[in-house]
Amino acid sequence: MNILLLGSGGREHALAWKLAQSPSMGQFYALPGNPGIGQHAELIEGIPLSAHDTLVTWCKDHGIEMVVVGPEAPLVAGLVDRLEAEGIAAFGPRAAAARLEGSKLFTKELCKANNIPTAGFARCTSLEEAEAYIRKEGAPIVVKADGLMAGKGVVVAMTPEEAITAVEQVFTGGGTEVLIEEFMEGEEASLFCLVDGETVLPFGSAQDHKRAFDGDLGPNTGGMGAYSPAPVLTPELEQRAIEEIIRPTAKAMAAAGTPYRGVLYAGLMLTQHGPKLVEYNCRFGDPECQVLMLRFTGDLVDVLHATATGRLAEITPSWSDEHAMTVVYASRGYPGPHQIGSEIRELDAAEAEPGVRVFQAGTRMKGTALVSNGGRVLNVTATGATLGEAQTRAYEAIARIDWPDGFYRTDIGWRALGQPAKAAD
Repeated sequence: MNILLLGSGGREHALAWKLAQSPSMGQFYALPGNPGIGQHAELIEGIPLSAHDTLVTWCKDHGIEMVVVGPEAPLVAGLVDRLEAEGIAAFGPRAAAARLEGSKLFTKELCKANNIPTAGFARCTSLEEAEAYIRKEGAPIVVKADGLMAGKGVVVAMTPEEAITAVEQVFTGGGTEVLIEEFMEGEEASLFCLVDGETVLPFGSAQDHKRAFDGDLGPNTGGMGAYSPAPVLTPELEQRAIEEIIRPTAKAMAAAGTPYRGVLYAGLMLTQHGPKLVEYNCRFGDPECQVLMLRFTGDLVDVLHATATGRLAEITPSWSDEHAMTVVYASRGYPGPHQIGSEIRELDAAEAEPGVRVFQAGTRMKGTALVSNGGRVLNVTATGATLGEAQTRAYEAIARIDWPDGFYRTDIGWRALGQPAKAAD
């Protein structure tokens, strides 16, 4: 099967690595890719992901039989609609279903209409309306911008003033609506399910670390590390989340004439009253995908194609019993201003450690040298018989990499492993 993978991050490198292992793989292309992805697929340059007509023409000219869409923006913009209209299978939801990520307000209204457990909320269209609601509810309280924010459009405000400032930033930044939510107490976990209309297939769990620095301090990021499975998401809680959150969502979307096909990534808060939905994403998480791919032992081409073509009921995924952990190696200054272009050495030495795979995210080639090209640059990922072993291997591997301009958290997995929280340097 000839396949095109879209995207250029660590998530897409992990997908490329696993897809390339399939015996049914024919010609494998990636756009735009990165040097790591280029180890598995032929990289295509010069076509923006937003150029849907050009992409579709290229796929037809090259006999592409399935497109795997990594990032969310092309999904929300309707790329899958265009591909399917031309008879090309695509892994990912159509635009109407991708609203589950594209509009937090859409998702909250869907939850309200279908009794899906989530935080109480208000949608406000002016600063005055939002301020009145915040003053009435008090803090802590959560402020969310509507639309795609790459995992960073959320402020957990500990005071009303902090919440009002966050709302002001949304409206001055061009937003026309803001979502204000009840603060939920509990531990967060990520649940991934493949969905094909009303068929729901669990596809792994994970927990990530959003804050930039040790001890869960500092600004929110796209994710500084993750591990799988999530110990806190017990089989009982996972099943409850599927029955109370995922299945009702799939049924509601199908009933509305906008069936969901693809991976549905549910961010969950495990409260004293059970799991509640924090938000949905319509693609694999990054860096959660990296740990899922190390644990998945099946044929990813078959699984994704079955999802895309309505045959998900035929699939039984297989998983390793091992645990996996990934540690993000980021450019100093991330998620704020940071330099790019510094050389990265000794990746081979890191991957010589047992059970270790280094997925490249923000990288490019400069001559024969691999250099940084973004905020989150590398995902040093390891497996182990226990989560503690995976952690040890990941940190032994990352210590072998020669990149003075990078930094990483030294405490990924601390909560699950019962380790004391570390203070930031």
